[in-house]
Amino acid sequence: MSVADLFKSQLKVVSVGHSAFAENLAAAGVETVSVAWRPPLDADPQAMSKLRERRAEIAAANKAALEKMLRARPFLTGMDLAGETIPGMRKNLLLHAGPPVAWEKMCGPMRGAATGALIYEGLAKNAEEVQALAASGAVEFSPCHAHGAAGPVAGIISFSMPVFIVENLETGRKCFAAQSEGPGKTLRYGVYAPDVLERLRWLEKTLYPALKAALALSGPLDLKAIIAQALQMGDELHSRHRAATSLLYRALAPSIIRTCVPETAACALEFINGNDQFFSPIAMSAQKAVMDAARGTEKSSIVVAMAKNGVDMGIQLAGTGEQWFTGPSPVPDAKFSGGYGRADANPDIGDSAIAETCGLGAFAAAAAPATVQFIGGTAAAMISRTLEMREICAGENPDWKIPQLEFGGTPAGIDILRAIEKGILPVMHTGAAHRESGIGQIGAGVSAAPPEPFIKAAQALAREL
Repeated sequence: MSVADLFKSQLKVVSVGHSAFAENLAAAGVETVSVAWRPPLDADPQAMSKLRERRAEIAAANKAALEKMLRARPFLTGMDLAGETIPGMRKNLLLHAGPPVAWEKMCGPMRGAATGALIYEGLAKNAEEVQALAASGAVEFSPCHAHGAAGPVAGIISFSMPVFIVENLETGRKCFAAQSEGPGKTLRYGVYAPDVLERLRWLEKTLYPALKAALALSGPLDLKAIIAQALQMGDELHSRHRAATSLLYRALAPSIIRTCVPETAACALEFINGNDQFFSPIAMSAQKAVMDAARGTEKSSIVVAMAKNGVDMGIQLAGTGEQWFTGPSPVPDAKFSGGYGRADANPDIGDSAIAETCGLGAFAAAAAPATVQFIGGTAAAMISRTLEMREICAGENPDWKIPQLEFGGTPAGIDILRAIEKGILPVMHTGAAHRESGIGQIGAGVSAAPPEPFIKAAQALAREL
């Protein structure tokens, strides 16, 4: 067919790349087929060549890592004070979210949370004393992940804070997370006002003893089963924990009533009932327990941690030990409230992306259409999000099923090679914190991982091989 004849016939267009191309053509009445394709990430060619040469070994390692994840049996076994149970915990040590960060480089929300924690511990009386104390080097900072813990948003855990203890009964490895403070102004979002500190003391002095006694009576709780049921009830176990919190409430309520005086029992149950995110730190500990099971799998390109400190986002691989691979943390694409906007938001922060690392959160978005009410988007977009994230995972979790996808399993095992070659980066649900301390949460939405951690991780894995 000649060029002249070509343009006399009705054209049909195959659109590759950004969806806007196909949308514009369709609006003009052109019959269009849209092909979902992205260019691969601009990774080190030599590293990628070596990894492709060893793909069979890597695939075998990834299969082994995935099997360890799927065998994990996270149970909530009890509670204790951080200083009594978290390995390496000291009075002058604060654990924080994300990869390592020094006081001088900390963002506003994390500095605010650290300030509140040091006042709570009695190591300082006010922000001025905290500034002098931190600048002197008398206070140490370390990532939660380095101590078997996970912390939402700023992620600060201090010596006297009560923590949940989650144990993988398959391996005996324990993980930890502090109690949820509830809605409103909170330490985790960098607020350290007197009422915030008072609530922390109530959590330590009243709620913690009640929950500890109740768990001692009830015995270990199967978190894998609770998460499975919550997915069937509309949770994705990152931004939405309403069903999981209700299930936990049902499991603990009889034991709380039997072990507490009536007034304490009533206060404890009212607090849990009024806090839809109460299960969140427990979920994070369970998710970390699942991913920690895969750590140390040589040659594996599976991501075992994704975390953000408000400055950098970092990832760790099953096959490269405790190394962090980092890039600049993105500002969330959020649905803002209170008149705030993107310019007010801090770059993404928190360890809660352990949910997505584990195949929940944004990876299980299809299970939780109700999340669009507070993070934005559409129910159809939630399904598309899960389907896209499946493309970069090594498999599925048959124990955690999504009704909206014909009860298919949640994606499991983010593979950096798939992410690089397909040009698809993990998406995470998240809360947006104001960049200044003392203001708190200003929205909720999604953020996409930067490419740098994945490119650096591929280089490191190639060196390991």
